[in-house]
Formats: sequence, structure tokens, C-alpha cells
Amino acid sequence: MQTFSANEAKTQFGHFIDVAQREPVRVMRRDRVVGVMVSAKDYEAMREFYANRLQHTLTETAAQAEQAGLTPELLDDLLSDES
Repeated sequence: MQTFSANEAKTQFGHFIDVAQREPVRVMRRDRVVGVMVSAKDYEAMREFYANRLQHTLTETAAQAEQAGLTPELLDDLLSDES
């Protein structure tokens, strides 16, 4: 992964974007990572990956809750504001 200072990213923006189309580019300011630029294709792939992972987690959790006997009615009772 290449690294640009924030100033380099600003002054060489065209080159910065070209590099980011090939690989992620780290942006540093005062010796700290302040961002990472990725291509739109990589960004969409990451979003899809995390959405699929979340869906899998939700499905798995729902199955575990059902196996433990948690019904929608019991869940409503547990989450209600009434004691």
C-alpha cells in the first residue's frame, strides 16, 4: 500500500487518484493515518462483503434465538417498557 501525505494527496491529486485505482492509498497527516483512498470498484466490493456478512450474522442469530425458545411474543415482552 502506498502512502501519501495529506499535502501530497492535495498537490498531486490526479496522480493520487490514478494510484488509488490500482491499490489502496494511505493518507497521513502528522504521522497519523487519516484516511485510505480506494477505487469505487473496491469500495462497492467491500460494502457488498460487509452487507453479506451482516445478513449471515442476522440469520445465524435468529436461528440460535429460535432454538433457545425465543418467540416474537416473548421478545416483545422483553423489549416492552412495562415492567
